[in-house]
Amino acid sequence: MEITEDQLIQEALKAKERAYCPYSNFKVGCSLLTKNNKIYTGCNVENASYGLCICAERVAICKAVSEGDRQISTIVVSCDTDEPTFSCGMCRQTIIEFCYPGNDIKIIAIGKDHTKPKYSKGTEILPFAFVPKDLNVDSQLEQIK
Repeated sequence: MEITEDQLIQEALKAKERAYCPYSNFKVGCSLLTKNNKIYTGCNVENASYGLCICAERVAICKAVSEGDRQISTIVVSCDTDEPTFSCGMCRQTIIEFCYPGNDIKIIAIGKDHTKPKYSKGTEILPFAFVPKDLNVDSQLEQIK
């Protein structure tokens, strides 16, 4: 059964409600869909030592990768902002890692009013990104994607 954009949005909204953010009170939820038609979710998890906080997008990506599912097709990011908010720089760099020729990830950002999403692509969210080819390892990575 094909998973719809609305289903992904609903999963991101549910994940957002599980966020652990006692310091910022800024809830973020994420859902992602892989080419295997599986959904993985994540929420932001804060820590008193701020540098140890992890964003919802990276939680979801790590869950997918840890299950052996690296071919991400779509990511939904949900925040309680008036306007849809896209991922932070660290998350954008993580998303770019899984964009490669033939696999540009669709990104959907939603705010409080999740009926007005904004769209982008993985290759558009971080211009001049540092990517595997900059390390001359892109051919090695093809074997593991």
